[in-house]
Amino acid sequence: MTTPFKIGTLISGGGTNLQAIIDACRDGRIPAKIMFTGSDTPGVRGLDRAEQAGIATFVVDYQQIITACRDNGIAPDDLPDDFNLAEVTDKQKLMDPADDRTPFFLQSRAMAEKKLLARILPYDIDLLVLAGFMRVLTPYFIDRINTVPGQHRIMNIHPALLPAFPGTDGYGDTFRYGCKIGGCTVHFIDYGEDTGPIIGQKAFEIEDTDTLEDVKRKGLEKEWELYPECIKKFIRGA
Repeated sequence: MTTPFKIGTLISGGGTNLQAIIDACRDGRIPAKIMFTGSDTPGVRGLDRAEQAGIATFVVDYQQIITACRDNGIAPDDLPDDFNLAEVTDKQKLMDPADDRTPFFLQSRAMAEKKLLARILPYDIDLLVLAGFMRVLTPYFIDRINTVPGQHRIMNIHPALLPAFPGTDGYGDTFRYGCKIGGCTVHFIDYGEDTGPIIGQKAFEIEDTDTLEDVKRKGLEKEWELYPECIKKFIRGA
């Protein structure tokens, strides 16, 4: 019997992309099984979607962890045993290493990532899919999922046609710039901000009368098509 391809998913909100992936697995467009859905935020709609589909769920409350770090400080014992601040700082491409805030950012995230990895690694997944997960992943986490050099196993969707408009507000940036073509991108995660290898893209026209909400609606409709296609492409080894 063929072992099913195993996917893990992480979310932060409503989970509409998660739902598109659930539906694609259910109807056979993606030959895979979703092993879990994790969230950095308790009580979000995406967790309900997963539970309704019979998928195991968990929460690692990032905000609670970060607040505790600010209030109580970070002790060496709080960090993962194999965390090396100098190594992670050197690898990451998001923050200025000379910025006084960088050590706190990387250490507090590593504390959250330690909890994430404790929930994820026992599933022995083939691919981790960020389906609207709004937290930066540090090299500490990435290196413990991408265990084979040169082989990416973390996939993300971005609301713009990368490399244009990286960051958290791709559709808003596209709209405010006055673009007549918008789109979305599925890419692999690397150590930078939306800089990993591109897997697939879909575009749509922006009419003169379109509002920002129109752009977001068109973009989401393309996302729901694109993400399952890219996961299927990954499974086929493209």
